[in-house]
Amino acid sequence: MTPVFIVLLFLSLSAVTAVSLISLTLEAPSDVSHTIEEVNSDIKTRVIHGDILPNFKRNADPWIARGCKWPKSGNHVYVPITISSVYSREEKNIIIRALLTFHERTCIRFMWRRRTHRNYINFFSGDGCFSYLGLQGGQQRVSLSRRGCLYEDTVQHEVLHALGFHHEQVRSDRDNYVYVLTQNIRSGFESNFEKERTNNLGTPYDFDSIMQYSNKAFSKNGRPTMVARDNPSRLFGRAKTMSQNDIARVNALYCCE
Repeated sequence: MTPVFIVLLFLSLSAVTAVSLISLTLEAPSDVSHTIEEVNSDIKTRVIHGDILPNFKRNADPWIARGCKWPKSGNHVYVPITISSVYSREEKNIIIRALLTFHERTCIRFMWRRRTHRNYINFFSGDGCFSYLGLQGGQQRVSLSRRGCLYEDTVQHEVLHALGFHHEQVRSDRDNYVYVLTQNIRSGFESNFEKERTNNLGTPYDFDSIMQYSNKAFSKNGRPTMVARDNPSRLFGRAKTMSQNDIARVNALYCCE
């Protein structure tokens, strides 16, 4: 039965009207980190690293060691989803289109949730853009606020969190590639730059990753909060879609063939 639900995602997208096709091609007005920072500026929900929901039930061990991957069946990883009825048809199709980009180049397959699916992602319009990190169990909420999160890059970013990926600038080997300029970070946001014990899956640091925040993320004075070690003038964090490394990491983590 699984392939039927995958087909339904494609059928949903094929039903898009001419008006919504235009909205689907619109790009975010700025980079994904700025989009998330702006939308989450007055967020009431507690988040860490800018847009990750904390899980106090888990210890500090790397999440991959705690069984937080979505399960694989055969050659694919099937992730059941629901999308809130609060979204308009056009808004739903933006989410669906972003999900289908994972189908194109990874073994991740999103499908409509059935009652028999205990674990699933529920996309809803909360007070910001945020997600848990990796599989949590049961209903797993991913917030894509209607007031600014509905862009392909933002959806990809939050879905990658849900699949188990941290921001690029908190990689365990971050200090080999980036200087963090703490003097320019807004007070109270310093923890967004704390390194994590990440599994880098043998992939290089990627300034073009959709998970890389921009040079001036969380800046208090308009000056850079991060600069590249190899080239202080390098501009980064401007990706509009997943990079080759983002895709390679999904395939490596989930053993896609």
